[in-house]
Amino acid sequence: MTNADFPDWTSSSYSQSNGGECIEWAPATAAATGIVPVRDSKDPHGPVLAIAPAAWSAFVSAVQCDRLTTV
Repeated sequence: MTNADFPDWTSSSYSQSNGGECIEWAPATAAATGIVPVRDSKDPHGPVLAIAPAAWSAFVSAVQCDRLTTV
């Protein structure tokens, strides 16, 4: 997958306003294909992760419940 395959990227609602720690995803592509494309907003031409919907839901839930820890 390349970034060109996903024209409508959306920033995470949990992103900081300065754009320093941001991921983006392509919800229309996720709805159409069943795969959630995710990228680093600081590197828009970099790699795209293809995440299964169940894994994406678990990740979003963990973020919302503050269950993620930093290393």
